[in-house]
Amino acid sequence: MAGNVLILALVVADQHLHTPMYFFLGNLSCLEICYSSTLLPQLLAGLLTGDWTISFTGCLTQYNFFGSLVATECLLLSVMSYDRYVAICNPLHYTARMSGRCCLHLAGGSWTGGFLACSILTVSISQLNFCGPNGIDHFFCDFIPLVKLSCNDPLLMDTLAFTVTFIVALVPFLLTLASYVCIISTILRIPSTTGRQKAFSTCSSHLIVVSIYYGTLLTAYLFPTTDLLSNFKKVLSVSYTILTPLANPLVYALRNRVVQEAIYILLLSWPQSETKF
Repeated sequence: MAGNVLILALVVADQHLHTPMYFFLGNLSCLEICYSSTLLPQLLAGLLTGDWTISFTGCLTQYNFFGSLVATECLLLSVMSYDRYVAICNPLHYTARMSGRCCLHLAGGSWTGGFLACSILTVSISQLNFCGPNGIDHFFCDFIPLVKLSCNDPLLMDTLAFTVTFIVALVPFLLTLASYVCIISTILRIPSTTGRQKAFSTCSSHLIVVSIYYGTLLTAYLFPTTDLLSNFKKVLSVSYTILTPLANPLVYALRNRVVQEAIYILLLSWPQSETKF
């Protein structure tokens, strides 16, 4: 929470970070803050009190926000990869293509698309009949554990979930992959070593985040859930729900010189601001 709040505050306060790349990074940090606020309070309360119960309405609400944020992050990471593609492969058209209005549309479309996609699944779950056990085999309310508790035929729900996951996760992943194939091929054609290193540094942080996030998410949702994979998918869930929000600010802050300079300037100006106040 602290790392993502810091990055969001830097993007808002520092004029040097008012660019499309850091605008999307601010959106990502905001999304990670929402992530942590959706899952971790209930989890921590259960660890402290030993009470692991949750109402059906609360469970659906948690899943709706969690699933919406997952879908939004998939779309947002794809948008961020497109931003890097335009910056490296078409630098002369960057200002025109990534205008302020375009960035707002891309970010707004990611948030809207993510919440609309998950709303379809949430409404579908709410129509299921639950007449058997009520123990969720997971540490939060996720789609597959909830469907397993219903008395309905899971085939329709599984097909719907696969379709939505394909649209909001696999398609953005393929677009991101295509963007980075073009980016890497363009970087390798840069004659100077310094130029190649500078180009790689602008997209390496995002590439690390994309690899970790998509790798765990697609494995968790696109592969069939068997007894052998069940516990492994829980471990993967920890990765993209808890470790990724923790790692993102570290990756972007430690590997990004502009963010490091903004933090340094903020630390230098803090005592002066405090004295003036």
